[in-house]
This record gives sequence, C-alpha cells and structure tokens, in this order.
Amino acid sequence: MGFKSVHYMDTNELHICLYRDITEIILTKTNGQKVIFNRELYGYGFDAYFITKNQKERQEKFINSNVKIVRSLDHTDYNNKEFVVEDIDGRWIAFGIK
Repeated sequence: MGFKSVHYMDTNELHICLYRDITEIILTKTNGQKVIFNRELYGYGFDAYFITKNQKERQEKFINSNVKIVRSLDHTDYNNKEFVVEDIDGRWIAFGIK
C-alpha cells in the first residue's frame, strides 16, 4: 500500500513502524496470540481508519497494486465517503472523510 517500513526488532519492545506521507503505523509482536478483528469481536467495525482525501485516486492505486478491496468507495449511512481494504493478515482498513 505504499508504506515504507522501519524495523526495530533488536530493541526491548519489538515493533515495526510503517510510514507514508504524514501517517505512522506501529505494529507490535503478538507473541503467538490470535489477532481478533473488530468485525469478529463486535460484529462490525474496522481495525484502522484513516481520514484521507482523494479516495477515488487512492482506491485506484490500491486496485492497480492488487490490494483486496472489501468495500468500494461509497457514501455511508453515517455520512462518510469511504472505501475499505483488507491487509495480508485479514485486517480491515478504512479510508474515509466526512
């Protein structure tokens, strides 16, 4: 999805940082525990939500990069314009704006 990764695997608190534009995502080790997705735990929801402009162009870039789109760009009943992708671990990541 265009993020640059920086690995901190030789530290006391193992983690990886992902960077793109002004966004930083920090990933931590699960120690073998199963990751429970918000949609499984609560029956709905995303595992991450990014407020972003230019969703149409971003969605097209993801499609061209073979990123799995689980919800195409649309207006929601809570008045957001958003689309949702699934990462390689099954997490749902939304990109939206009011």
